[in-house]
Amino acid sequence: MPAPDGAVDDGPVAHTADAPGLTVAATARRLGVAPGTLRTWDRRYGIGPSDHAPGRHRRYSPADLARLELMKRALVRGVSPAEAARYALSAPVPDRAPAPVEPDREGPRVGGRVLRLRGTDGRARGLGRAALALDSAAVSDLLTESVRRDGVESTWDDVVRPVLGAVGSRWAETATGVEVEHLVTACVSAVFGALVGEAGSVREARPVLLAAAPGEQHALPMLALAAALRARGVAHRYLGADLPADALVAAARRTAPAAVVLWSLMPQTADARLLSGMPRTRPRYRTFAAGPGWDGAVLPQRTARLTSLRGAVATITEAVRV
Repeated sequence: MPAPDGAVDDGPVAHTADAPGLTVAATARRLGVAPGTLRTWDRRYGIGPSDHAPGRHRRYSPADLARLELMKRALVRGVSPAEAARYALSAPVPDRAPAPVEPDREGPRVGGRVLRLRGTDGRARGLGRAALALDSAAVSDLLTESVRRDGVESTWDDVVRPVLGAVGSRWAETATGVEVEHLVTACVSAVFGALVGEAGSVREARPVLLAAAPGEQHALPMLALAAALRARGVAHRYLGADLPADALVAAARRTAPAAVVLWSLMPQTADARLLSGMPRTRPRYRTFAAGPGWDGAVLPQRTARLTSLRGAVATITEAVRV
């Protein structure tokens, strides 16, 4: 009698006329989802293996695999499972779908694991799915599309931050997911970095200096700020992470900036003496302390706190254009 829907297959079989395609377990490994997810898609949405011959386990053909790939891509972009299934079932599949290959039977299985992203929109959920699948191309595509459609600030606040926060929460609870955080950070750095480096007309009078404090390795929010200022046409110099104090002083003297923004994530790197020791130039410039590391710190006069990307962009833009 036919194998039940819940039967567990141990691996792929040869692609022959008698036993074509991949088993449930092999298809799941190929796609990076759990076997139970495939069975749910089949049961709820009718997107399953087309081979129903009696007397053997159900097999996924190349065309079935192509439809599942379409569904997965739609899910990564934040589409609901029902809508993704309708799209995958109605879309034409290639005449020659990629032939199944033998997956690594000991490879990672990320299917069935989800990030806690309650209250977020489809962009964040899609990015979370792509991140867990370690699909860097999908992560980069989603970020690029979000920036194009909604801007840097919305992409950072509504997409990137929720996903990185969820990854951090998972690590705190399970001590897993560092590879996910590294992949997302690398993709965000590449997408935002490309925006910062774009050629085009930007106001070049008195730039804003953006730097992370000495010893501060986590400067991704400053790169987001640089990209957002670039989109507003505000000239800046992004000096990256862990900038030595003497290098910051030298940069201020050489550029006569309109403002200096110093980022600290941790209290250990938030040294107010760095700000009070900045050189005086004419005309004078504003100084800003950004990041949670400055919480509770006693700041020099004329130094303001920046606590969010949207607030930072608005405040800096107003300050340099007065």
